[in-house]
Amino acid sequence: MIIGLAIVFNLALVSADELHIAVAANFTMPIEQLKLMFGEESGHDVIVSAGSTGQLYVQIHHGAPYQVFLAADRKRPNLLVKEGLAVAESLFTYAIGQLLLWSPQTNLVDSTGKILTTNDFKHLAIAHPKMAPYGAATKQVLEKLGLWQALQSKMVRGNNINQAYQFTATGNAELGFIAFSQYKVIAKKSRGSHWLVPKEFYDPIRQGAVLIKQDKNQSAAQAFIKFLRSPSARQVIKKFGYALGD
Repeated sequence: MIIGLAIVFNLALVSADELHIAVAANFTMPIEQLKLMFGEESGHDVIVSAGSTGQLYVQIHHGAPYQVFLAADRKRPNLLVKEGLAVAESLFTYAIGQLLLWSPQTNLVDSTGKILTTNDFKHLAIAHPKMAPYGAATKQVLEKLGLWQALQSKMVRGNNINQAYQFTATGNAELGFIAFSQYKVIAKKSRGSHWLVPKEFYDPIRQGAVLIKQDKNQSAAQAFIKFLRSPSARQVIKKFGYALGD
């Protein structure tokens, strides 16, 4: 009987793989729900590492053991494909992000973002344009408004969009550009003010998922890529404020 139980236990260990996923900071909340769903369906244990897309891209180049990359753009996944580090056939847009100007203070931000043209704030939090696609989108917005240079002295830069959110939420900046998906999480509890930036103010934030080439068995990673395309996963992604991709 004991031997039989040991055999069953070992078979469970063989069938359940550990899956390492690199995830763009804006997608931290959705991935927590998605990994639980995937784990229940597949039995695989998902380990998430979150950060700016630029940082994660560099880590993959340095041999970080990620098997799936959920970026905040398609640029880096495409580069990994061209560099022979990712599987071209696996690349697709899993979500399309939106940018939002937010303040925890009521009535500070109006529905057109007029606050940006005034001198009524000391600090503006943004994600770093060279490291985070949401930061690059923010730069496009401010350039379109003719404010990029004028607001340089007020900018507080985070390495990723989560840091930009934290700077704003903690009051280190009165307002900040964050992901709409982040606002969706706090909307019911926040009495702050916001401006949902018109989509024509910046290039679409198409977030690419790709399978990273590894010597190890990739069955769990392939299953996760397939899972991300499923109706249940897409429903979660949409719930968190993203438009759906491919």
